[in-house]
Amino acid sequence: MKAKVTVSAVVILVLACFCPVEAQQTTKAIPRIGLILSSGTAETPSPLLEAFRQGLRDLGYVDEKNVLIERRYAEGRLDRMSPFVQEFIQQKVEVILGTSNVVIRAAKEATKTTPIVMISSVDPVAAGYVESFAHPGGNITGLAWLSRDLSAKRMELLRELLPKMSQTALHGCDVTYPGE
Repeated sequence: MKAKVTVSAVVILVLACFCPVEAQQTTKAIPRIGLILSSGTAETPSPLLEAFRQGLRDLGYVDEKNVLIERRYAEGRLDRMSPFVQEFIQQKVEVILGTSNVVIRAAKEATKTTPIVMISSVDPVAAGYVESFAHPGGNITGLAWLSRDLSAKRMELLRELLPKMSQTALHGCDVTYPGE
């Protein structure tokens, strides 16, 4: 469920970037999304790609019909990310989808005008992607998973709710708290 909400949010953010571009064009071109996948190949694509394509289809956008996803596969090599971003800038894609911190950083350094939709696993303010949550500024928007940063606060709230709790372990987090 969490993954479906994430994919839907990313799809909506990407599509929101098309609105101003479409209104300014005299001829209707198919919008292009630059997507760099850190894993998978053209023959064995990442599950993220299919989830993204499904999210687009749910909103009436079909890849290679009324939207074009320009895909690049880094195949686990971080050194390929920046050249792919540069290629997207030269091709003038309408939006770059940053699915890793390496792509987000490379895109931020490469362009101040092409919209960047990020999916970040770090705090985008601390990483320098945006100025603040309230006023991000620039050309970057998207989602940030702050669960790691919020783990200590969640544990504090849980302890207040259950003061007699002696042990706690959280699945999927790096936080464990042995009771007193």
